[in-house]
This record gives sequence, structure tokens and C-alpha cells, in this order.
Amino acid sequence: MRKRWSKQHILDAAVELLSGSEGYDSFSMRKLAAELGTDSSSLYRHFRNRAELMLAIVDHVLVQAMHGYRREGPWRARLLDLTLRSWDAYAALPQLAKDTSHYPGSGPGSQLVIEETLQALSDAGVPEERIPEWYHRLVTLAVSLISAHAAGQASGPTERKRRMENFRLITLGADPADHPALAHYGRRIEPIGFTRESFLATMELVLDAVPARQDPLSHRTAASG
Repeated sequence: MRKRWSKQHILDAAVELLSGSEGYDSFSMRKLAAELGTDSSSLYRHFRNRAELMLAIVDHVLVQAMHGYRREGPWRARLLDLTLRSWDAYAALPQLAKDTSHYPGSGPGSQLVIEETLQALSDAGVPEERIPEWYHRLVTLAVSLISAHAAGQASGPTERKRRMENFRLITLGADPADHPALAHYGRRIEPIGFTRESFLATMELVLDAVPARQDPLSHRTAASG
């Protein structure tokens, strides 16, 4: 008798499959069903199509990322915690993360992230009429950086090496007469890409500009461990 899998089990299996070597580009309802030892009809009882499944996976990843989160500490520390939880959650799923902007979450994980971001901005003393604006800025930046990093990681070592070679050719081969600054700094600049540390530093810069009325108790200490 064919086993009927729960929605939770299907999502867990989907994340496992997406973290494998073949990744997102070859991901399909058929392959997921085969991984579960069933057929696609079992999945369609829970998800109407692949797009709906992807929405649920994105939200499922956020639910896992928010496990153990507490609304404690300064607003700035909480916002950094929220963004780093998302970064870490998608670090193991670059093929999915590079397309997260195509699949905005639509479930409890997304609701929790949005709620806690708005609450932190409110606790910071941001004027009420400006909270939606700053929510949008923070989330747009975080998703963009996570997606950009994931796209680079998902391209594979050969493609990354080729891009690095092209970048070095451009920077080290600059004519000082035409591009004096590039020639001067060329050996010290890196191609576009983000590590966890540079992601954190970028988010810190944006948080410096938040029109907060309440100072965090410990400035620039969140998530440093």
C-alpha cells in the first residue's frame, strides 16, 4: 500500500534534496516523489504545483531558522540576529537562496520574521509612519545580498575560477594613465561577493542610519560570536 506522507515530511525531504549535489535546477515534483518512494499524486494532495511547493519550502526554511528565537535584548541585536538567521539558513541551500526573491514566503515562518522585524523597529523608536519604509529597506537589502552570495556559490568552482581570472585581468591590467585609482587599488580589491562577516558589516552600516530614538544597550556587538 502506498504511503501518504505528511506536509511536514515532504518539506523536510525537499530541503534534503535541494541541499544535494544536483540542487535546485534539477529539482522537480517527480524527483521529490521518487525520493519519498511514492508518486507525484501524493504531493499534489498538498501542493497544486511546483511554484506552490517552492513557496512552502522557502517558508519552511524560515521556520527552521527562527527556531529558538526570543524577543530579547536591544532592537539592533535582534535585527542582526534575524538577518543572520536567514543568512545561515540559506548558506546550505545556495541554489534555493539565489531565487528567494522569486518565492516570497507565505506562511508562519514569513509572518514571524516580518512581525519581529517590525517589532524591533518599533522598539527602536522609529517614527510609526516610517517603520514600513525601513522594514522594506532592511529586508530588500538582506534578501539581495543573500541571493547574490548564493548565486556565486551555486555556479560551481570552475565558473567561480573563471570569473576571478577575468576580474584580475581587468584590475591588474588597468592603465594608470586612464584609470589611476583602479591601478592603485587593483591588487587590494576583491570581486563582488559576500562572506558572513561582510554581510554583517553591511547590515551594520544600514542599521547606523535607522532613525532610532532608543539607543541599543550594546552597539555593534550583536551576533559577533
